Amino acid sequence: MATTTAAARWSFPARLQLLTSRRFCFPASSAAPPSSVAGFSWADALRVAGDGGRGDESDLSGYFRKVKSCNRGMDKKGQFVKFSVEDQVVGYIHKGFIEHIRDFHDVFTIVMDDNGSNTVEHVSLQSSLRTPEDRTHAIGSVIKSLGELIPGIRNELYPVTSSYGMPVYFSLERAAAPYFGIKAYGVHMNGYVEKDGQKFLWIGKRSDVKQTYPGMLDHLVAGGLPYGMSCKENIIKECEEEAGITRSISTNATSVGAVSYMDIEGFRYKRDVLFCYDLQLPADFVPNNEDGEVDSFRLVPVIHAANIIRRTDFFKPNCNLVIIDFLFRHGYINPDSRCYLDLLQSLRSGTFRLGTKLFTI
Repeated sequence: MATTTAAARWSFPARLQLLTSRRFCFPASSAAPPSSVAGFSWADALRVAGDGGRGDESDLSGYFRKVKSCNRGMDKKGQFVKFSVEDQVVGYIHKGFIEHIRDFHDVFTIVMDDNGSNTVEHVSLQSSLRTPEDRTHAIGSVIKSLGELIPGIRNELYPVTSSYGMPVYFSLERAAAPYFGIKAYGVHMNGYVEKDGQKFLWIGKRSDVKQTYPGMLDHLVAGGLPYGMSCKENIIKECEEEAGITRSISTNATSVGAVSYMDIEGFRYKRDVLFCYDLQLPADFVPNNEDGEVDSFRLVPVIHAANIIRRTDFFKPNCNLVIIDFLFRHGYINPDSRCYLDLLQSLRSGTFRLGTKLFTI
């Protein structure tokens, strides 16, 4: 069946380190995220997607590599110390980054080890910062003072908690979250269509002027979870902005679980949880980007999207995890495949707090 096209309104342009490499059934690479516009076209992606003669459908190694690319640097966890508020750990800060915030005495308390080694034990906020508003303002001023040390400022605040759903201690600029090791949350939606017994995914290609991952393939709808908004309301908002999906349709999006990953690169400790949604769209639906962040869309058979994930690095890395989860749930990856359970488990490598216990899933 021919691939369907939709142009955007604007054409701008751990039990995991993956169960550790020695427990992998397949080798994994750890390529760094791209720093420039992706050098591929839709024609390139669709050519790879439609090549069905390789006989690699049951080979999960390509999927493992994508999970690994989101879970780098776990051997460097010792370079970070705990960041706590009101005696609760909310993040982790690199020892090198601490040198850049050390002089902000009115904001941070840097606690040294008392064994005479002159090493940092942990970082906390000054007790004089008593309210979430005070803390948000104080840390916001620090981030502004650090300038280009934290690139890509978005003026979008993330809530800082000890775990999901717990009280908010303060709000933090989204771009700064990895530098403080804050656990961040987002929503990703698989928008799919069924035609003649076959399933298709709507895939977006990011604008070439996006600050992050320009020109790469992406979900139809995805976004970070800002302070004060529920996951469902965020999905509805993103549906309208990113794909022109009306509320009457987007309210049918179904929550189907979550994936998580932990990635260390330099001073950044990225600890993300993505809440996953599925939305079956009308067969005649065509997306229309409203915010200029998507260059174009394609309607791609699910099996072809799987080929792109296994064989290329065309997708924004964390999108791979959500689509792999979709492949599990819709029967495209089956239990007869070697290392099925290892791959399934690897999609939830982050640590979740349930009650007073910690579970690594």
